[in-house]
Amino acid sequence: MATLTLPVPGGLAPFTTGAPRVFPKATPPFPRIAFAAAHLVADAMAPQDPWLDVKVDWDRTIAFRQYLWSLGLGVAEAMDTAQRGMGLDWVGAQELIKRSLDAMRDFPDAVMASGAGTDHLPPGPDVTIDDVIRAYEEQCAAVEAMGGRIILMASRALAKAAKSPADYERVYDRILSQVKQPVIIHWLGEMFDPALEGYWGNHDHMAAMETALAVIHAHADKVDGVKISLLDDQKEISMRRRLPKSVRMYTGDDFNYAELIAGDAQGHSDALLGIFDPIAPAVGGALAALSKNDLTTFHDILAPTVPLSRHIFQAPTRFYKTGVVFMAWLNGHQDHFVMVGGQQSTRSIQHFSELFRLADAAGLLRDPDLAVARMRSLLAVHGVA
Repeated sequence: MATLTLPVPGGLAPFTTGAPRVFPKATPPFPRIAFAAAHLVADAMAPQDPWLDVKVDWDRTIAFRQYLWSLGLGVAEAMDTAQRGMGLDWVGAQELIKRSLDAMRDFPDAVMASGAGTDHLPPGPDVTIDDVIRAYEEQCAAVEAMGGRIILMASRALAKAAKSPADYERVYDRILSQVKQPVIIHWLGEMFDPALEGYWGNHDHMAAMETALAVIHAHADKVDGVKISLLDDQKEISMRRRLPKSVRMYTGDDFNYAELIAGDAQGHSDALLGIFDPIAPAVGGALAALSKNDLTTFHDILAPTVPLSRHIFQAPTRFYKTGVVFMAWLNGHQDHFVMVGGQQSTRSIQHFSELFRLADAAGLLRDPDLAVARMRSLLAVHGVA
């Protein structure tokens, strides 16, 4: 145990860490498919303008993916957790996907799927639906050419250009008819990216769901699953129960994932989650318990991670990546707390202090002495002695 002084509302208070939790050994295959959307490690020592340049520490970035694979988790590559659209552009995403696919060859049973979208096409009044289709085609072809599986990302350009649900149907019909193998469709809510407000042609999520379901049913043979990121378990369950039997629901609900993965009498969700990056050891242990139908241990492991996740993903939700990288730094997966685009500045010292306490409560500070030393250095920068 180690003690330090942390900010609390109205002042400071001492805090003593507990012991890290020893989770059950991850023993894949698991009864659920579990992808962790993995973060990007910046190269803090490279000459750069931090808000403008993208400098990546490729060795540490790939090492973290190898760590996730070693726990039996799949990797969702070049997604929003890797700051796609918030620092990482399409050129950088291609390099990331290629390097990760190369590294995956050393893990025979490893699973990875990669984001393909339209982020190289800036949204604007002159962008047409045909432009969006061509942009999707370009990225899908690139991922397939590298031998990768596709996660079909939501498109800011489409959200801007579409005039009706029919425009979404036209785009997805065209892309799904061309892909070589089934894809994962990602419905990313506006709480993660305000530019995606009104996706599927409707601001009402339940009405938008009708369009998404129509697309999926029309191309069930080309859809492995859908990831829904609306932070609403009832909406996810409603959609899950209406999917074709061959199509998986991948929960993207970083607030309610434990219950959604456990499921009910009518089905369950698999998972593709950003929170699985910082809580990976707990996920591996929980899924090992689920393999034995031990729901008590499954929930006992994941329950204390939920307050941590809700804190990391609190509004403005799009800044959750900062908490993910903060956890990686505390746990020694990288030597610094610097992010591409200077995104480490998006959360306050009060936020980091509560995150530290919640990570400790979940047993996820694997070396409390290291975590305390690093937290003290961050506190000092913020004027807390």
